[in-house]
Amino acid sequence: MTIHLDTSALVGALAGPRDAFGRMRNLIEGGHRVRLSTIVLYEWLRGPRTLTELRVQQELFPREQAVPFDADAAARAAALYARLPRPRGREVDLAIAACALAGDASLWTLNPDDFHDVPGLKLAH
Repeated sequence: MTIHLDTSALVGALAGPRDAFGRMRNLIEGGHRVRLSTIVLYEWLRGPRTLTELRVQQELFPREQAVPFDADAAARAAALYARLPRPRGREVDLAIAACALAGDASLWTLNPDDFHDVPGLKLAH
């Protein structure tokens, strides 16, 4: 199974106290293909990251292998924006969800309420 990371999961696993690192390790060791999208990479890189955090991210999820926010994902994100009530302010979350949907992947997030109404999106637990 392929699992895309939400920014919250990446930050929770690799930054600060790294409370979610054990869960990430379990996903990887459990045979899941864990990936991040270019949208998540953008959010991660724009945050206040230490050199160690950036190095660990690059070792686990090389930026060259990030799932691109391509034309299919863009169209899916736009369709979600048009379909969901009150999408304003959720553009990045909808783009992250669209990348997972386009790749037939589940999404691991520490903020499931941000994605509860996205049709067809499977959340990893």
